[in-house]
Amino acid sequence: QQHRKEGDLIIGKGNQSAIGTLVERTTNYTMLVHLPDGYKAEQMRDALAAKIKTLPESLRHSLTWDQGIEMQDWKTMKIDTGIEIYFCDPHSPWQRGINENTNGLLRQYFPKGTDLSIHSAADLDWVAQELNDRPRKRLEFRKPIELIENLLLQ
Repeated sequence: QQHRKEGDLIIGKGNQSAIGTLVERTTNYTMLVHLPDGYKAEQMRDALAAKIKTLPESLRHSLTWDQGIEMQDWKTMKIDTGIEIYFCDPHSPWQRGINENTNGLLRQYFPKGTDLSIHSAADLDWVAQELNDRPRKRLEFRKPIELIENLLLQ
């Protein structure tokens, strides 16, 4: 089974801050990427590559990202992490539907129009843990953390 991720940014007040989101498609397992120095291409590349490298290689198959200039260094990231990177067609968020849904859930924690730079990496890990421990209807009310652990045991 291929373990594909979908990724995007949640943008904060005045486009001044952002949080990166990564979601594994089959389990809904979510990881949040801390971007304390901004989300220009270089910052995005380094932070996203560091987060991807925390995954076991068996879960690093591919990443589908929205069209955005923050990913202009994708070739370097592909080399650094060994993950295949794909981009959605312009204006086609349904091609990352699970990520779009997850971003909606994340807005409960990070409301639109707020400064996202106030959240630490530990805050983001806590929110991701909360989301991964939440039963999901599309998973027959199982939790993403349970499903990802099962994948890792295979």
